[in-house]
Amino acid sequence: MTIHIGAKPGEIADTVLMPGDPYRAKWAAEAFLKDPICVNQVRGMLGFSGTWKGNRVTIHGSGMGMPSLSIYANELIRDYGAKTLIRIGSAGAMLKEVQIRDLVIAMTSSSISTPSLGFFREMNFAPCADYGLLENAVVAARERGTRVHVGGIHSSDVFYDERPDLTEMLARHGVLAVEMEAAELYTVAARHGARALAILTISDHLVTHEALSSEDREQSFGDMVEIALSAAFA
Repeated sequence: MTIHIGAKPGEIADTVLMPGDPYRAKWAAEAFLKDPICVNQVRGMLGFSGTWKGNRVTIHGSGMGMPSLSIYANELIRDYGAKTLIRIGSAGAMLKEVQIRDLVIAMTSSSISTPSLGFFREMNFAPCADYGLLENAVVAARERGTRVHVGGIHSSDVFYDERPDLTEMLARHGVLAVEMEAAELYTVAARHGARALAILTISDHLVTHEALSSEDREQSFGDMVEIALSAAFA
């Protein structure tokens, strides 16, 4: 048990999928895992462990934003021995060629700041995904016929952004999408020698202003969970 995770020793699997919403963690565990059990309810951040095709898996919420994810990623790796962490979440597209419902697999993630900024001081550390996980996810997505884009994303500190100049500059440099967690996940994983990947479904578009309905988001989220599981155990 840690400050934020009430699981007992051995209840967290080596492979952890991390949606932001704890209720999505509950839904995904019940939909995809065999015999899931709830291993964490501290502060309402739900975590469940079960098996997928005979492989032990934990699906644990991360909360919204890099500070929240940093807490759970650190404790999952450091205190429970998690070795593979895959963020499964939504993102906003920043390029016209990236469409609603497309999948973005983040090779790298840029940010203005992260909770780990104090570690590096003047150094601009470049957090990146684990290549093996990334390659497996691309193969799994293409086998399912899912439109997939691989490249850099932006992990933002704010949800209600008022920097259109920054959005334009990032798009000019080929940044595919924006979300709020991946940069810190990649940094924490690198620090502790774990594998990490962010697989994101485009739920809204900063250019066209399209957005998925709640029903469409659930279907797209299911596809993403299956791709994440396939990537982890390929």
